[in-house]
Amino acid sequence: MQIAMIGLGKMGANMVERLLEGGHSVVVYDRSADAVKASVGNGATGCATLEEVVKALKPPRAVWVMVPSGPPTIQTIDKLGDLLSPGDAVIDGGNSYWRDGQEQAKRLKANGVDLIDAGTSGGVWGLKVGYCLMVGGEAATCKRLEPIFLTLAPKDGYLYVGPPGAGHFVKMVHNGIEYAMLQAYGEGFEMIRASEFGDGVDLGKLAHLWNQGSVIRSWLLELAELAFQADPKLEKIEGYVDDTGEGRWTVKDSIDLAVPAPTIALSLMMRFRSRQQDSFSAKVIAALRNQFGGHAVYAEPAAAGDGKAKG
Repeated sequence: MQIAMIGLGKMGANMVERLLEGGHSVVVYDRSADAVKASVGNGATGCATLEEVVKALKPPRAVWVMVPSGPPTIQTIDKLGDLLSPGDAVIDGGNSYWRDGQEQAKRLKANGVDLIDAGTSGGVWGLKVGYCLMVGGEAATCKRLEPIFLTLAPKDGYLYVGPPGAGHFVKMVHNGIEYAMLQAYGEGFEMIRASEFGDGVDLGKLAHLWNQGSVIRSWLLELAELAFQADPKLEKIEGYVDDTGEGRWTVKDSIDLAVPAPTIALSLMMRFRSRQQDSFSAKVIAALRNQFGGHAVYAEPAAAGDGKAKG
């Protein structure tokens, strides 16, 4: 099957390679000429503009957009909407907010073009093990594009989840769950490190052990094992955790739906806390304790177990 890939970052380029290995014909475009050249070297057809991409495809066309969410995705899809013809399809594989996806689907539909929102999980490992795909959009169009999805996904790794917006919504919730899981693993490993047993426990081996039949086994623990093997005390890593929007959207939508999601919400708050060199809210609390109870105020962070935090 013929398809175009717009955006050749870590995921986009690997997806092109997996599609080529699956026997598909792939047309590629990226603002980086070097990225295009690399994919061409693997067998893709390179283009210098979106106009060239559209001309290189035979109707009904399929164009996969794999660029950063927000304005880059919106602008790229809007431009494609002006270039494509009725019966063509745009697949948004980025982490777009599902309501934005629904609005874009309406705009494209006015020109007879379908928008497919393909929630995509797998990261840099997707080339080797495949991408988990949560796909929303017009059912008939998704069915037509199924050979693409089945090539990218591992066995049982693709699911049609509903009309436009459903794919991005399910992927958003997936990422919210990911936030909570990462936070739980982080807290658990920190407890072990802080305990009297911490120096004697090989965290890499522990992560491996927990994946042998335990109830908390997961791919994330496999990655934890790799991380601890490379840097047992994570001394080369700064404890700064970014977020790309999906956790915020999950929390916002949980409020709109009146669905309690405290674990996901708190994991998002902890990401915010990780970016603070010094917490002003903690200073306020310390100042108030000093005011009402005469509790000491320390200029330096209290060492664990020294009793300064008591009371």
